[in-house]
Amino acid sequence: MSTTSLPTRPVLRPREDPGLPARLARSAAANQGVQLRTEDFGGWLADRGRAHDFSVDRIAFAELDGWSFESGTGNLVHRSGRFFTVEGLSAATDEGPYRGWQQPIIVQPEVGILGILAKEFDGVLHFLMQAKMEPGNPNLLQLSPTVQATRSNYTKVHKGLDVKYLDYFVTPGRGQVLADALQSEHGSWFYRKSNRNMIVEALDDVPLYDDFCWLTLGQINELLHQDLVINMDARTVLSCMPEYGQQFGTEHGPSAGERALHTDAELRSWFTGERSRRELRVERVPLASVPGWVRGERSVDHEEGRYFKVVAVSVRAASREVSRWTQPLFEPVGAGVTAFVARRIGGVLHVLAHARVEGGFLDTVELGPTVQCTPGNWDHLPAADRPPFLDLVLEASGARGGRVRYEAVHSEEGGRFLNADSRTLVVECDDAPLDPPPGYRWVTPAQLRSLVRHGHYVNVQARTLLACLGAMGGDGR
Repeated sequence: MSTTSLPTRPVLRPREDPGLPARLARSAAANQGVQLRTEDFGGWLADRGRAHDFSVDRIAFAELDGWSFESGTGNLVHRSGRFFTVEGLSAATDEGPYRGWQQPIIVQPEVGILGILAKEFDGVLHFLMQAKMEPGNPNLLQLSPTVQATRSNYTKVHKGLDVKYLDYFVTPGRGQVLADALQSEHGSWFYRKSNRNMIVEALDDVPLYDDFCWLTLGQINELLHQDLVINMDARTVLSCMPEYGQQFGTEHGPSAGERALHTDAELRSWFTGERSRRELRVERVPLASVPGWVRGERSVDHEEGRYFKVVAVSVRAASREVSRWTQPLFEPVGAGVTAFVARRIGGVLHVLAHARVEGGFLDTVELGPTVQCTPGNWDHLPAADRPPFLDLVLEASGARGGRVRYEAVHSEEGGRFLNADSRTLVVECDDAPLDPPPGYRWVTPAQLRSLVRHGHYVNVQARTLLACLGAMGGDGR
């Protein structure tokens, strides 16, 4: 009799984990964790700040170590040829008050990893978060994902220490993948930059290092209501969280999560139409040839004093893989406003998404917030050229009737942007038009979550707001 083994019959599994939404909902309902009480988190974060020596100083470009303006192009480059470069971008589009413009842009073709590690304690999912210093954060220390690293970082181009917990996100089989998608970064400041956003559940014991803590989803959601606590990289990963929570329906009809003004097919068709009809032509050009921008000893500025500037800093951070370094940063001129206008349609919360064109997008258009701008950059323009709904959002507490459902100040990615803070809001307004201007569409948070499962549909600012909608709880999801 032959001893040759017979082929094993393939085992089919459910396409989705049927128990995951309930597990996430339990974690969202838990406002105390196995390691920290929520009210003790502020003290823990302050202790982590005192445990390390942090400093950030502005310096002249000539004081940058390893960085220089390239002869001929004027591009700001690193001697390793890695990390990123600051180059010029020339863009032209078919709509809006600015049909053509030129600007500096960050070019960083490598894909980074933003990963949050999950593990169940006492029947409740917890998420491993890191107190991470970034030089551009106004308060330096914020809560980041477990792993937040560019390829240059985790391949140790800087010859620094290993990235803790990296294996869970780069080694197949180390954990159960709960979410994984390539997502864009800021299309106004990065050229076609993507990061891999991941949530992985550990199947083994996980060592706990200094500067890391386990928090429930409920605790994280509470912290999202505080200013400058949850960093941008953590917010974008949280927006990729699979759908969870109670669905509010009736015995005679579908749940609120399954009802919307537009079907998913209609929404995707509209979005595909926006991508098809909008025109965007971009070209990378030498930084030295970008008109309207002036390079000085300590900054590259726009001649009208608007938009942003390129500056240089010297950093000391004992908790990082490298304890000292210098680098360029982009610093916006003025604080931003990022907001969803919301209204109930048939009893279901909808938000008004905008199909935005940004020069650095990989595919021309992504869904953004209703309002995404730095108001000061538009003050000199006539009212007709100001962003739609900006005045409604700015006057939300006044006579216009808007009701602020969520408000906090959040900063953008502190590894590339200095003091880039935005007032982040969800403004509910019953008078917002059901038939919005071209380029806008009413969508439910559930529809946005379904799109976030795929890359380059929802921009980073809208993903922040999606994480904040989840933090609102109940019918805010």
